[in-house]
Amino acid sequence: MIKFTIDGMEVEAEEGQNVLQVALDNGFDIPHLCYHEALEPYGACRLCQVEITRGNKTRLTTSCNYPVLEGISVQTGTEKVIKARKMVIELLLARSPNVPIIKELAEEYSVGAPRFTLGDDDCILCGMCERVCREIVGVEAISFLGRGSNRKVGPPLEINPQTCIACGACVYICPTDCIKVEENENERTIVRWGRTLPMKRCKVCGRSFAPWFQLDYFGKITEGIPKGFWDKCPDCR
Repeated sequence: MIKFTIDGMEVEAEEGQNVLQVALDNGFDIPHLCYHEALEPYGACRLCQVEITRGNKTRLTTSCNYPVLEGISVQTGTEKVIKARKMVIELLLARSPNVPIIKELAEEYSVGAPRFTLGDDDCILCGMCERVCREIVGVEAISFLGRGSNRKVGPPLEINPQTCIACGACVYICPTDCIKVEENENERTIVRWGRTLPMKRCKVCGRSFAPWFQLDYFGKITEGIPKGFWDKCPDCR
């Protein structure tokens, strides 16, 4: 086990963990919008910045992609940390002024009207949807497009992504709720990507429960699943 301190409290962590993961597990409140324990750390939103002292050097860095190291000292609420977080929140608020979670952060950190040009984009380019599609689902239906101020997330060539299985993982993990899903008895649509797929009905209760494409894909990548498993909804299995 690796021992280090967070705000003066000694904590233990396993090798390979990151500082944010350990801090959250020990009850420390560090804001973050691009981190999920199931995904590789990315450091996109910059909200999880902390001050880390290692030896005689102290630096401001994102805690989600900083590995735990023996003897380091982590400070989560210094003046420098708060100032950096407030700047990040101000930039996010300028980009996405109508996103509830960003407005809540702005209120919590007493960030007023942004000094920058206001936008109206509910996507903050955190990359969570792209990463869950690539790392967890494995279909890579969406990716980053463009560069600089024109950068966005979407399907290649910005057309209906034929590899999308409409599983809804991107909808679930999006921190700003900018990816919507619409569903009825016959089909499911991932609105932001323009992907609509027919739903499969449970052979026991007759209820629609998932897109055909999703279940076919899961059937191909899983092993040891009983025959007919994907023909039934979770309640009837």
